[in-house]
Amino acid sequence: MPPLPIHRVTELDLQVAPRSWPFAEARRAEIAAHFAAQQRARSHLWNGRVLIGTAPVFAGERLSASYFEVDFASFLAWRDWGFPDKDVFNGFGMGALRASDGAFVLGEMGGQTANAGRVYFPSGTPDLDDVRDGRLDIPASVAREVEEETGLAPHEYRAAAHWDCISTGVAIAMIRTLDVDMRGEALRARIEANLARQSAPELSAVHLVRKRGDLTGAMPRFVTAWLEAQLSA
Repeated sequence: MPPLPIHRVTELDLQVAPRSWPFAEARRAEIAAHFAAQQRARSHLWNGRVLIGTAPVFAGERLSASYFEVDFASFLAWRDWGFPDKDVFNGFGMGALRASDGAFVLGEMGGQTANAGRVYFPSGTPDLDDVRDGRLDIPASVAREVEEETGLAPHEYRAAAHWDCISTGVAIAMIRTLDVDMRGEALRARIEANLARQSAPELSAVHLVRKRGDLTGAMPRFVTAWLEAQLSA
């Protein structure tokens, strides 16, 4: 499998505007049945509103795209059915936590989540809380996800000025390095203590990556591609 290209950008121009989604409209009954089955397996799933993208363009140090609002049930069916509509993509931000000793910190999603068992950096599908003045605010989305999943507030890390964007065609991960002044083991213990205080934490475990041998099949391809580039730099 060829390596995934990494586009380094400093500007995210992501506009949000109403739009219909023919896939969701045409398969509404199937989508409802699929989501009902998923809820029986994971009662915490909620059919809220999320944002997906279309027409991404990389030009110089800028990524431009348009986003529109859909219900989570439609998004989940699109994902689980192998992305039948290739004209849209799941575009999300990720906060790549890096400890002072160079270890990267990733979380394993809990069994009650829609991505149970997957291991990656704090992230989430953008939603309406991430919209500011008609644009998608990915930095705010990442800050929110990092704090929800790990307990780390923005003043506790230094965010890089750039984003590394990795596209798989149906997904674009916008990854930003977040440097924490704490060694890897201490940072993992800090996050685990925060999870222990939560009644229903999103994460079931915390993983450290220091070398290529720490990569696993539970990590999405875009995560391992980015980590391989960092570890070989």
